[in-house]
Amino acid sequence: MQPVFGQHGEAFARRLKAPTGGAVDGGRDACCSLPMIVLREMRRRAKVLVPPVLGLALTGYFAYHLVEGDRGLRAWVQVTQALRVAKENLSAVAALEHRVSHMRPDHVDPDLLDAQVRRTLDVVAPGEVVIIEHPEKR
Repeated sequence: MQPVFGQHGEAFARRLKAPTGGAVDGGRDACCSLPMIVLREMRRRAKVLVPPVLGLALTGYFAYHLVEGDRGLRAWVQVTQALRVAKENLSAVAALEHRVSHMRPDHVDPDLLDAQVRRTLDVVAPGEVVIIEHPEKR
């Protein structure tokens, strides 16, 4: 049968088979009972297992906060989308501001005024050709 208790497997297996309170291995572990032996083996294994488990837990913690949280990837995507929408709105406002700047009382653009009057009053000059488009084609 193969030892399953690590590098000191045979000695540990002998200690488990020995009656409690008896001399084992020439009296070296005469004072150790079975619970103490098991506890010592658990400590040895814990020394091997604890660092990788802590490393995995720490990696998981940082991976979670990379995606979630106020500064995570999801928040970054949402802020990027909001920034794109804000830039589109800014360009629309800038175009409207440009049109409004030509309608100031101290300086009126004649072409813009003519287009606005024609659109509002549905007026055309004599000799102009009017092309009517269907609304769904616009």
